[in-house]
Amino acid sequence: MADKFPYHKDKQQAFQAAQQGYENAQGLFETIVSDSASYGHQLKHLKDEVNEAYQQIENALEVASEHQRAQLERFQQDLQSMVTEVNQTE
Repeated sequence: MADKFPYHKDKQQAFQAAQQGYENAQGLFETIVSDSASYGHQLKHLKDEVNEAYQQIENALEVASEHQRAQLERFQQDLQSMVTEVNQTE
């Protein structure tokens, strides 16, 4: 039993990292103003955040529980929607 705990903790940490990455990307996405003077800079920053979030989600999926997996897959879909929307406005 004791040896399962670190694994569970890792699972939780991986999920939390993925969730944080997703929330960072989402927050940035919501603050981007397409006619802003710094739009190009914000866009690059968003793309970096999205890529990082994707990586964290991929890592978390390797150890995720079923419930976490469903949530992580929703994060991926939302990130994909953000990317699609941003690419349409470029």
